Amino acid sequence: MSLHVVDKDDFNKKLEEAGSKLVIVDFFATWCGPCKMIAPILESMVAENPNLVVLKVDVDECEDLATEYSISAMPTFIFIKNKTKVDTLTGANPEKLKALAASLL
Repeated sequence: MSLHVVDKDDFNKKLEEAGSKLVIVDFFATWCGPCKMIAPILESMVAENPNLVVLKVDVDECEDLATEYSISAMPTFIFIKNKTKVDTLTGANPEKLKALAASLL
């Protein structure tokens, strides 16, 4: 399931609802070319795995979350399990994204 986050409260609510599933937080920008390139890959990963949730955070809309997670480049993926950050990946590298997700599922 891929969900768009509108603000910090919405983010926290969706993180809570994910329970024990692996959450990939996709920090992106609408003007970011690599973000657009990797988006369909994320969607296919979610479609293939019911234990995966993607939260899409637009850094221009949710600056507070971007600051909290020290986002300095897009895309940046934060991996969260049981509401705890377990890993980070910066850049649009499909192979690394898939491998990291598979290792954490």
